[in-house]
Amino acid sequence: MKIAKNKNIPAVFGERVFSDSVMKERLPKDIYKALQKTKLEGGRLELSVANVVAAAMKEWAVEKGATHFTHWFQPLTGITAEKHEAFISPQSNDKVIMEFSGKELVKGEPDASSFPHGGLRVTFEARGYTVWDTTSPAFIKNNTLYIPTAYCSYGGHALDMKTPLLRSMDTINKQALRILKLFDKSPKRVDVSVGPEQEYFLVDRELYNKRIDLRLAGRTVFGARPPKGQEMSDHYFGAIKPRVLKFMQELDEKLWKLGVFAKTRHNEVAPGQYEFAPVYTSANLATDDNQITMELLKNLARKHGLACLLHEKPFKDVNGSGKHINWSLATYDGANLLEPGETPYDNAQFLLFLVAIVKAIDEYQDLLRASSASAGNDHRLGGHEAPPAIISVFIGTELAEVLEAIELGSAYKGKKKMQMEIGTTVLPPIPKDSTDRNRTSPFAFTGNKFEFRMLGSSFSAAGPTTIINTAVAEILREFADKLEKSKNFKQDLAALIKETYTKHKRIIFNGDGYAEEWQAEASQRGLSNLKTTPEALAAYKDKKAVGLFTKHSVLSREELLARYNILVEGYCMQLNIEALCMVDMARQLILPAALQYQKELAELLRLKFKLDKFFGGQKEEVGLEAQDTYFPVCAEEDLLDNISNLTSLLYNVTNEVEILLEQAQAKTEEASQKGSDPISVATFYKDEIVPLMVELREAADELELLVAKKHWPIPTYVELLFDI
Repeated sequence: MKIAKNKNIPAVFGERVFSDSVMKERLPKDIYKALQKTKLEGGRLELSVANVVAAAMKEWAVEKGATHFTHWFQPLTGITAEKHEAFISPQSNDKVIMEFSGKELVKGEPDASSFPHGGLRVTFEARGYTVWDTTSPAFIKNNTLYIPTAYCSYGGHALDMKTPLLRSMDTINKQALRILKLFDKSPKRVDVSVGPEQEYFLVDRELYNKRIDLRLAGRTVFGARPPKGQEMSDHYFGAIKPRVLKFMQELDEKLWKLGVFAKTRHNEVAPGQYEFAPVYTSANLATDDNQITMELLKNLARKHGLACLLHEKPFKDVNGSGKHINWSLATYDGANLLEPGETPYDNAQFLLFLVAIVKAIDEYQDLLRASSASAGNDHRLGGHEAPPAIISVFIGTELAEVLEAIELGSAYKGKKKMQMEIGTTVLPPIPKDSTDRNRTSPFAFTGNKFEFRMLGSSFSAAGPTTIINTAVAEILREFADKLEKSKNFKQDLAALIKETYTKHKRIIFNGDGYAEEWQAEASQRGLSNLKTTPEALAAYKDKKAVGLFTKHSVLSREELLARYNILVEGYCMQLNIEALCMVDMARQLILPAALQYQKELAELLRLKFKLDKFFGGQKEEVGLEAQDTYFPVCAEEDLLDNISNLTSLLYNVTNEVEILLEQAQAKTEEASQKGSDPISVATFYKDEIVPLMVELREAADELELLVAKKHWPIPTYVELLFDI
């Protein structure tokens, strides 16, 4: 696909989107105003308004070549779902017309019994409802009108990622407005701004198709480390290969037409790894745009003879892929609340929001860790490519010095001493890059936003954003409750900033998160270190989490428990798939290859022994003793011995894995029948099956380095990472 020569990027940007400008042009003024009010304030959209919007939307879509529409939603699978309906409506004269009603626009009813529900419903109750999200514009893709929607059950429970996100955006807006009012500011709304940086791998499609593990599990369960990896740093920010650049160009062009602010593209650290980054936008739109991006990455890669890998750790001993969530708060008119500001009073406002966020991350650190937990991310976190499992906040030296000065009541001795009206020292105007970056920090302040770096590449951005929003909203609520009652605002504000920092500074860490000393120090500070998914997911069941989400009506206790059940079961299912792939590949591919090479070595040994016997009578003539070997066989014997031992180990461990998988299945069925916590099954996978999977992999990877290349049945890391 090429952008027409007579069109520039601004001309084609958003041309497939039923955007605000399109609505303003096509809708009557009163209808447009009513829709804008609904978007800004929420509430029910009148059917009379919806009918007019639907008619205009259909006319626009048909003009663009659309024949169908779909309610596009984000179930608890972490990806999107859609069911297409044609615009046609039969007429009495055996003809059809193209129709689309307000009722069809606002509400849909997919047969949704097979989506994960975590116990919120039973299988025979299939009804689920999709409800138009007026804050996210409809768009056209593949001749279908996509209508972004929320998704809930017949009983009103949220069955998707979007509904809690929208609720959390409403609650943080409410509490942030209360804080701003204290500073004599009254914006229409405070919005959450998000920019998800997306990392991914590309491999040749033909090689991908030869790897059942990549196709079914998303990662290589076997694969020896290549002689060269990323240690030369020659891929990072290097020249983009023509084949990959062509893919990236088409990705950008398609995204621009869909109104996605595709901005940055570059080679990442590992060979075959790349990154895409958009311009920041509203959290809701950013989440939708990221889902569109991930889908296009997959589909366009196929078109270009490539396969896109979004797994957190597709290759052992090679950097994994993350999704960095850049998070900030902004008013409706675009003022970033995390900008330090140029006046003392703005500094006070900034510092209040800053310590609110620090407190929120400290008090709900386990929830934030849980939001990044998965079987795939367990391979990645702490591996000198991603933050460790310990949650901490990086704010940089300058802000740390400011907060320390406030705590001690001393003068700030940084760039320039300034005295705030409320009687405490504050920071001067700070350039955007006032501090260096800290790539080892899970939650780092980067000038005017925080970057959450723990999330895995395949995750939906909605999950952690919902948690951050809700946690920060709760602290802002506490602050507003205190300060609204204040009789001496400046004094109480200063005291609150000081008190909050003093109580929660344990979460602030500006050092090396990979250092062994940090593990011990974090423990002394009382910070948690939840290294595996089963440990981390327990946070969703904690009373504190339930209280947080229910207080702000973001998730009910039942909705939260459902998400916990789905995540635990997903962990077990992922490991089960990976283990089954290992069993299949070991038996059908690796064992036969190893046995075939053993046969070849054994035949060579027999031939050498036969020749040795044949020439045995001539040993004295060439100066050999009778016991000496005429044809040395030490290499063949050593190889045969090593490969034979590894083959036996591979065979035995494969059998053990299969036995444990049967036990895991029995435990799963028992837990399901009793309605008990599935965490016991997850723990069984973690403690019993995963160590055997590691042992099985070690045997196979060692065999890969010993078996002749012509016998090895699957593409190696050298081929996968370098053959593009």
